[in-house]
Amino acid sequence: MDTTSIKNLFKLKSSPAEPVQEELPETEINPDEESSEESRKRTYHESGYRDSSRTSGNHSTLSICLDAVYSRFQNEEKEMVEKQQKLKESYVNEQKNRETEIKAFTVSVETKEEQVKNKNKEIEIHQQDAEALKAEILDLPRNPEKYNVKATRGASAKFWIGAIILTFITLYLLTFYISTSYSAFFKVFDSKITLIQNVLDAKAWEKAWDDGLIEGAFVTLIPFVFLGLGYLIHMFWENKTRINYIKIGVLLAITFVFDIILAYQIEFRLYNFEKVFDSPPFDLKIAFSHVQFWAIIFAGFIVYIIWGLVFDFVMKEHREKDRIKNEQEIRQKKVEFLTEKANALKKEIEDINANIGSIKESVIKTRGRIEELQNIIDGVIIPTKDYKMYASEYVQGWITFIGERIAVSRTEKQIMIDSCIDTYNTNLDTVGANDNNQNLVYLSSL
Repeated sequence: MDTTSIKNLFKLKSSPAEPVQEELPETEINPDEESSEESRKRTYHESGYRDSSRTSGNHSTLSICLDAVYSRFQNEEKEMVEKQQKLKESYVNEQKNRETEIKAFTVSVETKEEQVKNKNKEIEIHQQDAEALKAEILDLPRNPEKYNVKATRGASAKFWIGAIILTFITLYLLTFYISTSYSAFFKVFDSKITLIQNVLDAKAWEKAWDDGLIEGAFVTLIPFVFLGLGYLIHMFWENKTRINYIKIGVLLAITFVFDIILAYQIEFRLYNFEKVFDSPPFDLKIAFSHVQFWAIIFAGFIVYIIWGLVFDFVMKEHREKDRIKNEQEIRQKKVEFLTEKANALKKEIEDINANIGSIKESVIKTRGRIEELQNIIDGVIIPTKDYKMYASEYVQGWITFIGERIAVSRTEKQIMIDSCIDTYNTNLDTVGANDNNQNLVYLSSL
C-alpha cells in the first residue's frame, strides 16, 4: 500500500484539546474466519497504534520503531521454514543447473585436452616424417638404390664430365664442317699454301661471310645439319624398335654419304687445281686411292659417331640426374605439405586452448555463482514486498492514533502525518523495499 493510500485511510476531524491515553479496544474476531495473513496484518496494525500511543505519534521515534518492526519481521520469516523453502526453491534449482553446467564444462575441457594431446602427437609424427624426408633428400644422390630409385650413383659427376667433353667435340665439329664445307664449295685454292691449309682454312667462316650472305649462312648452318641428324639418332635409339633401328641406319648412311660428298668435292677441286696436261679425269677410283680422302671422311664421320655416343651418354646421365632431382622434389613437396599440416594443427591447438581457457573462466564464474546461491540458501530470504505490506499496516496504525487521539490543530496533524510518511519511505529505501525494488528479495546471512 503506497503513501497516498495511507493518507486516504482517514479524514482529519476536530479532536479534544487535552490528550487522552487509552488502550486499544479489544476486537472480537472469529479465528476460523480470519486467515493467518489477515491476523498478521491486524497484529502489525495494532502494534503501530499501540506504539504511537506510547510515543504520542513522534516521527523520530517511528524510525526506531520501524527498525524494530523490520527485525521482528525478519525473525518471523526465519521461523517460516516452508515459506523459506519455497522462496529458496528457484535458487536451489539454479544451483543444480549450475552444477550440471560445471559437469558439462569439465567433460568439455577433458575432451578438448584429449584433442590437444592427439593433435600434438600428430604434429610430432609429421615433424619426424619431415625430418626423415629431409635426410632422404640429402642422401638420395649418394645412395639412390636405397630408396628404390633407378639411378646410377654419382650421376652428377659423370654428367658434367661428359658435358665438358661433348662441348669440345661440338666445337671441333663446328670448326671441321665450316672449314670443309667452305673448301668444298667456295674456296679458291692457293698454290702458295700447304695442302692441309687448303683443306682446313682457319679463316673459313670469315671468308665465307666476306664472299656473301649465302656463302656465310651456308657454312654457318651446315654443321647444325649434322648435329640435328645426331640428335635424331639419339631420339630413335631411346625407343628400341625395329623401325627405329632402320631409321638410325638410314641416318648414319646419310651422314656417311654426306661426308663422302664433302671429301670427294674437296679432292676433286684439289685434283683439278694440281693436275697436269696428261692427268686422267678425276673419278671415285682416284678419290679412294688418296689417303687425304679417307682422312677427311674419318675426321668428320668418326668424330661425329663419337659425338653421338658422348651425347647419348650425357643425355642418359642427365636422365639419371633428373630422376634423382625429381625424387628430391617429390620429397621436398611432401616436407612442405607436412609442415603446412603441422602448422594448421598448431593453429587448431591454439584455438582449442583459447576455448579451454574461456571454458575455465566460465567454470570459475559458475563456481562463484554456486557459492552465491549457497549463501542465499544458507541464509534467510526476506521478501521485501511482504515487508512493505506489513510495515504499511504498522504505519497505518501509527497514523490512525495520530488522527484519532492527538489533540492538535488540523495543520499540525497533517505535518505529523507527512513526517511519519517520510520516515516510512526512508525505511523502505533503507531495507531495499521501495517501489522500484518491491519484487526483489533482501538477503540476510545467518
